[in-house]
Amino acid sequence: MAEQTARTHKPFEGKISEETRQHFRAAREEFHKSIEGMLPPEFAEHHRKARKEMLLAWRSIIDASLERMEEPKKKA
Repeated sequence: MAEQTARTHKPFEGKISEETRQHFRAAREEFHKSIEGMLPPEFAEHHRKARKEMLLAWRSIIDASLERMEEPKKKA
C-alpha cells in the first residue's frame, strides 16, 4: 500500500499531444522544486507529520463508524 501507483486516468489523452503533456509534467516538477527551495527544510518534515496525523484521525473516524455498524449484529 505504500507503493505509488501509476495514474491510469488520463483525461487529456488524445486531446493534447504527448509532447505537450511531457512539457506540462516537467513544468509541474520544476514548480514543485522551486516551492521547496523557498521553504525551510523543517517545513517538509512538519508538513509530513501533520498529514500523517490527519490521516490517522480519519482512520480512527472510519474505524469507529465500522464498529458502530457492527453493533446491531452483536446484539441480535
